[in-house]
Amino acid sequence: MADAKVIPFDDDRSRSASAGRQARRRGAGSRRAGAESSAAGDVHPLPGATGRDAPAAPPRRDTETEQDAARQDTPQERRPAEDDGGLERRIASGLAFLRRRLTGEYEVDDFGYDAELTDQVLLSLLRPLYEKYFRVEVKGIDNIPKEGGALIVANHSGTLPLDALMLQVAVHDRHPAQRHLRLLAADLVFVLPLINELARKLGHTLACTEDAERLLSQGELVGVMPEGFKGIGKPFSERYKLQRFGRGGFVSTALRQRVPIVPCSIAGAEEIYPMIGNAKTLARLLGLPYFPLTPTFPWLGPLGAIPLPTKWTIQFGEPIPTDGYPAEAADDPMLMFDLTDQVREEIQHTLYKLLVQRRSVFF
Repeated sequence: MADAKVIPFDDDRSRSASAGRQARRRGAGSRRAGAESSAAGDVHPLPGATGRDAPAAPPRRDTETEQDAARQDTPQERRPAEDDGGLERRIASGLAFLRRRLTGEYEVDDFGYDAELTDQVLLSLLRPLYEKYFRVEVKGIDNIPKEGGALIVANHSGTLPLDALMLQVAVHDRHPAQRHLRLLAADLVFVLPLINELARKLGHTLACTEDAERLLSQGELVGVMPEGFKGIGKPFSERYKLQRFGRGGFVSTALRQRVPIVPCSIAGAEEIYPMIGNAKTLARLLGLPYFPLTPTFPWLGPLGAIPLPTKWTIQFGEPIPTDGYPAEAADDPMLMFDLTDQVREEIQHTLYKLLVQRRSVFF
């Protein structure tokens, strides 16, 4: 194939050579036609055919065969070059990323959020868990605004806060604008070694009013799970029963910044670590809000920390606007109570619908 000559359709030399051969064939007698037929080996003229009736297809067919082979070979010859180019670009991008990390030529915001590290490394590490292990299905992603501040309020469960991380991947990967979700986390997250640094790099910040209002005023998408440890550490017997949403601080924040509240329901996270007990004494010694006992942990050691591969569904509800309320509404306790209850009921009702619709915990 390396020595094959590609003959394009518009080659003048090919046309002139073919025309000369056809002229010689038309001027030849039946004896030359018979010789050409014998030489071709695969063409048999009908009995009584004259020189003019002798088929002239074999030479033309040879040319068409060469052209067909050329057309088939061309993409195959180009594909390795294209693959090499894509691989070279990925390698160059990776080397440039490493150079920026080593030389410190990258930016983090005032909260410690590292957008480049999150996009290229941290979300890439979480994505196989999101896509292959929990097989997360996302509904209602269009209810999240394409730009500007918004507050996403979700239920919290699963013994370990994997639901918060999967929610962050879902918003970035499924939203048309690939928005980043800035999660509000508990104090405990920022005192644990290594976890503290990773949380800051991912864009998480302390669950306080000041940080939340600042992010919303900058047009960021902020996520909050008002159940806190009461939700994530509840026993398996109370799964999918929302705990109290605190005093409605998230509603006050949304009213002050006049941003919409988007309810979010996460189904499937309750079963990843079925919590059948709580070693409270051990939890107090370790300074933890609870110490879970599951069917696999701590009995199987490190293997018991592997979550069960449940099938998840994350559904975003219709946004609840807050820009129609007066400025003093944020200080109205009755209004905050009503809005808090409205958001909680929306999340709970959606959870019940998702549980009725699912066929299995794992499939």
